[in-house]
Amino acid sequence: MPGPRRAEMLAALSLAIDLGLGQPMEHMLRSALIATRLADRLGLDETRRGTAFYANLVAWIGCHADSHELSRWFGDDIAYRADSYQVNWQGLPFLRLLATHVGQDQGPVGRGLTAAAFFVNIKGRLSDLIHSHCASAGRLSDRLGLGDPVRDALACTFERYDGSGLPGGRSGEDIPIEMRVVHLAEVAEVFLRQDGMDAAVAMAKARSGSQFDPAVVEAFESTDLEGLLDDDVWTAALRQAPDNASTLSEAELDDLLLAIGDFADLKCPFTIGHSRGVAELAAHAARACGLPDADVRLVRRAAHVHDLGRMGVPNSLWEKPGPLTEAEWERVRLHPYLTGRILRRVPGLEQVATIAAAHHERLDGSGYPLGAAGAALAPLSRLLGAADTYHALTEMRPHRGPYEPDQAAEILRQQARESRLDAQAVEAVLQAAGHPVRQRRAFPAGLTGREVEVLRLVAAGRPNREIAGLLVISEKTVRNHVEHIYAKIGVSNRTGAGLFALEHGLTGAFSG
Repeated sequence: MPGPRRAEMLAALSLAIDLGLGQPMEHMLRSALIATRLADRLGLDETRRGTAFYANLVAWIGCHADSHELSRWFGDDIAYRADSYQVNWQGLPFLRLLATHVGQDQGPVGRGLTAAAFFVNIKGRLSDLIHSHCASAGRLSDRLGLGDPVRDALACTFERYDGSGLPGGRSGEDIPIEMRVVHLAEVAEVFLRQDGMDAAVAMAKARSGSQFDPAVVEAFESTDLEGLLDDDVWTAALRQAPDNASTLSEAELDDLLLAIGDFADLKCPFTIGHSRGVAELAAHAARACGLPDADVRLVRRAAHVHDLGRMGVPNSLWEKPGPLTEAEWERVRLHPYLTGRILRRVPGLEQVATIAAAHHERLDGSGYPLGAAGAALAPLSRLLGAADTYHALTEMRPHRGPYEPDQAAEILRQQARESRLDAQAVEAVLQAAGHPVRQRRAFPAGLTGREVEVLRLVAAGRPNREIAGLLVISEKTVRNHVEHIYAKIGVSNRTGAGLFALEHGLTGAFSG
C-alpha cells in the first residue's frame, strides 16, 4: 500500500496552522485555492502557480514560533491573530487593535504597565516578533522540502506593497509576485467566508496600494470564486498541489513527521524537543516489550506528532503559572482530540492518529478527551501515555520545576498502582529511561504480555476484528495469537479462556 502523499501531509499541517490563527480548519486550504485561481487569472506559469499554492498553504508556519512573545504582550495569542484580519496594519485602526489586546489578561495596573512598555518602542517590538516568525518559517520550509522559491516568498510574509512592512521594507515588484498573491488570497478568504464576495472585494479595494498590489486586487475582482464555500476543500485543494501524486517513502514520512513534531514543540519554550524525547523513549520502551519493528516505528511516529493539537490552545493557558479554571481546562483537554482530527485527514495515518490522540487517556477512564478506559486503549497508546508523562515530569513547566528522574519514576509507578497508567508500559518506559528494571510478573502457561492482552479481550467476548482494531494489529495476527493461547492454556473456546483468565487473575489491564 503506498504511503501518504507529501501534499496530504502539508495540507494536514495547514490545519494545525489554522488553529494557531484562530480560524476554522481549512482556512489555509481554501485560501490556497483562491491563490491558484488568482495565479491563473494573472497568467502565472506552472512553477510560480505551484509556489503560490505552497507559500499560501504554509504562509503562517512561523506563527507559533513567536506565540510565547506574543502572549507576553497580548495574552491570548490566538484571539489576537484572529482579530488582526479585520484591520489594515497601519494607522489608527491598527493602533486600536494593539491597544485592545495589549495586556488583556492582566489587571488594570499590570495592563497599563505592559501597554507603556510595548508602545514606547512599538516598531521594535513588532520587528522582533516578525523577525522571529520569518526566521522560523524559513527553517521549517527547508525541512519540509518546499524549496528556495517558497522560502524566499515566506520571507516577505509581513512586507506590504507600499513598503511599510517588515522586516526589510520591500515594496512593489521587489516582493515576489507569488507572495503578493498570497497576501490578498489569505485575507480575502476570511472576508469571503464570513461576509461574502462583496465584502471580500470591498476589503481588497480598500487596501489596494497599501497592503495589496493593485494589479492583484484588479485580478481578484474578476476571478471566479463560484462554489468555493461549498466545495470539498480538502480534495479540491489537493488537486491543485503541483506534486499531488508524489507519495512518501517510509524514510521520507519519518523525516516529515519529525519536522512536524518539532514545529508543534516550538509553541512554548519549555516544550522544545519534547516530542523528539518522547518518541525515542516510547520506541525504546516498545523494543523492551519485545514488540515487532513495525510497532516500534508506529509508536515513534505517533509520539512525534502527539502534541500537534497544542496549536489550538493559546499560550496564555500553556504558560499560566497558577491553576487553570474549569473553562481553561476544557480548552486544554481538547488538544489530543485536535491532534487526532488533523492526522485522520491523511490516508495511511489512521493508526498514528488513534495512538497519538489517546496519549492523555488513562486505564481507569480519568483521562481526556474521551475518558476512554481499559480495553479501549491499545498497548501502543499505553506506552505513549507513559512515555509522555515521564518526559513531561522531567521537564520544566511554568507552575513547577523539573522532577528528578527518580521522583518521576515513583510518580509513574504510583499511577500504575492506581490503575491510571499501565504497569508494564511504565516499567518498559522506565527501563528505556535508564532506571533499574523491576522483576516483571511471569505469566502462567508461558503466555507473553501480548498474548495476555489478547486473552483478556477474547474472554470479554470481543470478536477478532475488534481485537485487531484495539491492539492495532491485523486480524490474521489476532487469529494466530488466539490459536497459540488456546494451545498453551489447554482450552478450545472463549468460555474456557475466560475461566482461565479469572482463575489466574488475568482479567485486569494490559500489564498483568
